[in-house]
Amino acid sequence: MHQDQQGDGSATTDGATTDGGNGATTGGGRRPARRRRRILISGGLGLVLVAGGGAAGYHYGLFSDIGDPVSFGKSRTAAATTSDERSGVSMPTGPKAEFVRTSRLPDGTQIARTTLTGAKSGFTGDVWVWVPKEYDDPAYADSAFPVLISLPGGRGYPTNYWGTGPGLGLQQAVSDGAKAGTSLPFILVMPVHNADTKHHFDASDIPGQPKMGTWMVEDVPDFTKANFRTFTSRDGWAFMGSSAGGFGAFKHVLKYPDRFKAAIASGVDIVPDSPLWKGNTQAMDENNPEKLAAKLIKAGGPDVYVNFQIGTAETGREKAEQFMKDYGKGPVHTTLQVIQDGEHNGKSYVRGMREGALEWISKVMSAPTPKPRPAGSGSASGAAPR
Repeated sequence: MHQDQQGDGSATTDGATTDGGNGATTGGGRRPARRRRRILISGGLGLVLVAGGGAAGYHYGLFSDIGDPVSFGKSRTAAATTSDERSGVSMPTGPKAEFVRTSRLPDGTQIARTTLTGAKSGFTGDVWVWVPKEYDDPAYADSAFPVLISLPGGRGYPTNYWGTGPGLGLQQAVSDGAKAGTSLPFILVMPVHNADTKHHFDASDIPGQPKMGTWMVEDVPDFTKANFRTFTSRDGWAFMGSSAGGFGAFKHVLKYPDRFKAAIASGVDIVPDSPLWKGNTQAMDENNPEKLAAKLIKAGGPDVYVNFQIGTAETGREKAEQFMKDYGKGPVHTTLQVIQDGEHNGKSYVRGMREGALEWISKVMSAPTPKPRPAGSGSASGAAPR
């Protein structure tokens, strides 16, 4: 099920143009009706911008800062870092990555991209990041935020459609859920998950191939810790993914339960099936979720949580249900989010996340903690479900 159809069909807010006419008149000094309409529309949008702030401008595509450098959060001193680590919060360790903006949501939050060369895998690829508006709220300045590493299906290279296709709605779903109190305000980290466009690597270190497993479980988390306020425990680290990315998501959680706690796995493959294994049974077994789950059950923990998402208009439900029957026991907690009329694409899976999966994963992850506000000043924004 590696040929994932992302179902994006969306455009980012970049590339917008405005009318560059010089206001010349024609035919006895009369403006054409089209130009008069343009003036009226421009005037109306001007009022919207005044009333709604800069975010409205991006919503209507009137101007663009796509490609501009962007930074997230504020720098902290070494003393603050040391103090905060004792309370389970890891402040950015550096080195600081260079980000460029790729899109902006109507609420002003932004998606940015950087190129990462993994110190441990040796692989170089792009990573997209989105942080919720709560991240820059002064009330959360000393708080860690949970991280959801989001993996695409299909080729997964050289882009990650969760980051390059904001129209899929993943970022908006998290934002809306945080506002409603049904989702934590996750940091979304969206790396490429294959090394080229010709092969799929089962999110693993296949002998003789690029180390895509190391890239995702070591280099990408190290990069995240270098740039963002994160939790020191696994309670702040989770995966989500679709199709081949869903396989990687729940395989990583089962293989490294000491580092990651939960996964949302959509339209998922259950066992490794890349032809690149070439019969290397031992290495393949070390990346087989069924064998990893059995090993974890035998060891008695730690507890991990897997939410399978399957649409009623796609295949694969029976395989997920069989895995749940065989291995959803002891420390392996599984659940199934059925998406009515859902297809094998990103938009269906985001709908499933809105309908329950985001709330489910939020209940097992650590929430950011705001500073207490003075009496009478109101509660902090972005309240998280517990």
